[in-house]
Amino acid sequence: MSGAPTRLVIVGRDAALWLSATVLRRALAQAGVSVVAVELPTELTPASAYASLPPLEALHNKLGLDEAALLRATGGSFSLGQNIVGPSRPFFLAHGSYGAPIDGGGFFPFWLKARQFGLEAAFEDFCLTAMAARQGRMLLPDEETELFGRTDYGYHLPALAYVATLKARASKLGIRVRHSRAIDVERQAESGAIGAIRLDDGTRIEGDLFVDASGAEAVLTDQSVDSWRSAFVTDRRLTARAAPFASVPAYAEIRAGSSGWAALHATQAGTYVTHAFASRDQDDEAAFAAAEALTCLKLSDASISSVEPGIRNQAWTANCVAIGASACVFDPLFDVELHAIQLGIVHLLSLFPVASTVAAERTEYNRITRSAFERVRDFQSAFYAVNRFGSSGFWSAAHNATAPASVAHKIATFRARGDIAPMEDESFAPDLWQALFIGLGEVPESWPPAIDRTPPERMKEDFRRILSFIKRKVLEQPTHDVYLRSLCRSEAA
Repeated sequence: MSGAPTRLVIVGRDAALWLSATVLRRALAQAGVSVVAVELPTELTPASAYASLPPLEALHNKLGLDEAALLRATGGSFSLGQNIVGPSRPFFLAHGSYGAPIDGGGFFPFWLKARQFGLEAAFEDFCLTAMAARQGRMLLPDEETELFGRTDYGYHLPALAYVATLKARASKLGIRVRHSRAIDVERQAESGAIGAIRLDDGTRIEGDLFVDASGAEAVLTDQSVDSWRSAFVTDRRLTARAAPFASVPAYAEIRAGSSGWAALHATQAGTYVTHAFASRDQDDEAAFAAAEALTCLKLSDASISSVEPGIRNQAWTANCVAIGASACVFDPLFDVELHAIQLGIVHLLSLFPVASTVAAERTEYNRITRSAFERVRDFQSAFYAVNRFGSSGFWSAAHNATAPASVAHKIATFRARGDIAPMEDESFAPDLWQALFIGLGEVPESWPPAIDRTPPERMKEDFRRILSFIKRKVLEQPTHDVYLRSLCRSEAA
C-alpha cells in the first residue's frame, strides 16, 4: 500500500458489521475511501435484542437515521435507565444526572450528610430521569431541564429489525455488499498484513485496511486474548422473548435471583429477556425454568450461548482493526455490546490513517480502546463485587471473584468519603457510580469537610427546591406509551 488507505474491507455480521460499514462510509466517502461489506451468517435469533446507552442517539443522527422511523420500523422503545431488583429495596441506574449543585458544590456529599441526619429521600429521588421512568413517563428535554442537569435516554431495539434497518441504510450509501458463509485470509509472510480475503464462491477481495466485525469468532484478528474470567462468574447466557407488556416501561429491569440475574427489555414488539448464570450451578434446562420463574413470563424462542469475557491483546494488528466482540467480549451485564462497537468505530475514525505508515495510529488505537474497555469492565465488575443479593453459590462466587485493582481502588475511595476516583476514558459518569454503590448498600464513612460550611437550612431549602422541580417536570411529560403512539401516528400523517 502506498499513501493513505482507500480500500476498506469490513468482514462481519449483525450490528457490528452494519454500524461499522455505514458510519465509516458516510464519514470517509469524501476522502475517496471505498467500503466493501462482507456479511457472514447472522448469530441473531428472534429473541435477540439490543439495548443501548445514550451515545447511540448521536451516532444515529450522524447516519441520518430518523428516530421516529427507526422505532416504527423496529417496534423498539426508549429506555431511561435500569431498575435493579433484589432482596432489598430496588434502585435505579438512570441515564441522567442525580441532583443539582448546592452552594456551588456537587450534590452527592450534601445528600450523604443529610442522610446521616435523617433525610428520608433516596438518592434517585433527586434524579429527574429516574423519577420520570418510575412514573412511566418519557422525558423530553427543554431549557429548564437542560439547566437542571443531564437527561439522556437509550433504546431497546429488536435486533433482527434493527440490523435490517442498518443494512437498508448501507444500501442507500452505496456500500458494496458480498455474502459468504466463511472466508480464507491471505497474509503477507513477513508483516502479517492481510493482502486479500477469499469468499466461499472463490471471489477474491483485496483491500488496504480490513475491519474484523465478526464477533467473538474474530475471523481476521490475532487470536491471543487476555481473559477476564477471574472477575466474572457468568459463563452461560440464555436469551428468550415473551409477549409485550400492556404498558411498555421506559426502562430495563434487572432481577437478581438465587442462581443469577435476568434482564427484561420491554419493546412495542415484545419483551426480550437475558438470563445470566453459571454452568457449575445449573444446567441449561434448569436455567430456562429459573428464567421463567424470575421473570414471571412465558418464554419462547430460547437459545443459550457461552460467555467468555476477555480482551484481545491488540485490537489493531498490522492492517486489521477489530471492532466490537472481535476486540473485546464483555459480561452480559448492562448490555454494553452496542456501546463497545461504537467506541471502536469512533476511535478508528479519529485515528484513520492519512499515510501508508500506520504505526502511530495503531499504537494509540490499542491504548485508548483497551483503556475504554477496561473502564466498562470495571463498572460491571463493581456490581458483582459489592452485591448483597444473598449467599447463594452464584452471588457468593460473584462477591468473592478477583476484582481488577482499579475496581478495588474505586470501592475503597468511595467507602472512605463517597468520592469516585477519576480515571481516563470512563463511559459511566461519577454520579452513576455513586448510584450503583449506594443502591447496593455501600455507605461512605464520611464526606468532604468543605461542605460543612453550608448552613443546614440552606441544604434543606435546596433539597425542597430540587424535589419540587422534579415533581413538576415529571408531571408535564407524556407517558411513554402515549409518546410511542404519537411516533406511530406520525407515519400515517
